[in-house]
Amino acid sequence: MVKKWLLAATIVISAFYLTGCSTGGSFVALNLTNVELSDKGTEIVARDIEGISEAGYLLGFSFSSGNFANTIALVRVSGTATLYDSAVKDVWKNYEAKHGSVEGKKLALVNIRYDADILNLFIYTQAKLFIHADVVEFKQ
Repeated sequence: MVKKWLLAATIVISAFYLTGCSTGGSFVALNLTNVELSDKGTEIVARDIEGISEAGYLLGFSFSSGNFANTIALVRVSGTATLYDSAVKDVWKNYEAKHGSVEGKKLALVNIRYDADILNLFIYTQAKLFIHADVVEFKQ
C-alpha cells in the first residue's frame, strides 16, 4: 500500500514539474550609460514614476532573491508571464497620464529601482513586481 501511494505521489509531482509553467521578473543588464544631468541639454522631467506587474498561479510557489522574482507553478490564472516588461510599460503609461504623450520626445528611464512582493499560500501563489524610475529628457 505504501509503495503504491509513493509511486502515485512521484507521478503527480513529476507531472507537476514537467507540465507546469514558470516565469521570471528579472532584468540583468550588462551595459551602462552615463548621463551627465548637469548638461544644459538634459533635464529630469519626472521623479519616482511607478509601474506594477503581477501574476497569480495555482499549485506552485514564488520566490525572490536579489534582483529577480521567479514562480514555478502548474497554471497561471491571472496576470502576465512577462513581469518586467509589463511593469516598464506601466511606468510609461503612468508617466503619460501625468505628463502627456512621449511621442516626439527623447526620453530615458534612469535610476531604475525594483522590488518584488511574493504571496505563497498552499494552492495559490502570486508574484508582484514594482519598478520606480526617474524620467530624463534630452533637449538637444
